[in-house]
Amino acid sequence: MEEKYDKYIRMVYCTAFAYFKNKSDAEDVASEVFIKYFTSSQTFSDEQHEKAWLMRVTVNRCKDIMKSFRVKKTVPLEEAAQICRNDDERTVYTAVMELPKKYRLAVHLYYFEGYSTKEIAEMCGKSDQAIRARLSRARKMLRESLGEEFCI
Repeated sequence: MEEKYDKYIRMVYCTAFAYFKNKSDAEDVASEVFIKYFTSSQTFSDEQHEKAWLMRVTVNRCKDIMKSFRVKKTVPLEEAAQICRNDDERTVYTAVMELPKKYRLAVHLYYFEGYSTKEIAEMCGKSDQAIRARLSRARKMLRESLGEEFCI
C-alpha cells in the first residue's frame, strides 16, 4: 500500500489541487481517493489502467465537492509554490491556476500529467474535440498573460 501511495500521491494531489487551487481540499480529495483505492476490489490490467482509474475517481470526487455547498470561493495562489521546482515553473503554474476551472483541469492533465486529449475527454465526460478546444483556448489565454517566452 505504501509503495502504491508513494507512486501515485503526487499525481492525485496535483490534479485535485489544479481543480480547487486549495491545499486542504486537494489533501481531502487525495485521502478519499486512496481510501477508495485501497478498499476497492477493482483489479487493473496494467499500470495505465490503474492510473486512469485513479484520475477518474479524483476528477469525479472533485466534481462532487464542487456541487456541494461547502466550496470555498477564495484561494491563496501562493500554495502553488509548494509543488514548483523553480521560478519559471512557479510563474507558469500560477498562470495556469488563474485560468477558469475547465481550462485549468485540461491543461493540468495534458501537460503536467501527460494524458492524451482522448483520455482526458473520457475522464471528464466530454468529447475529444471539446478538450482540444479547451487546450487551444487555454494556450491563447496563457500566451496573453505570460508572453511569447513562456509559450507551450
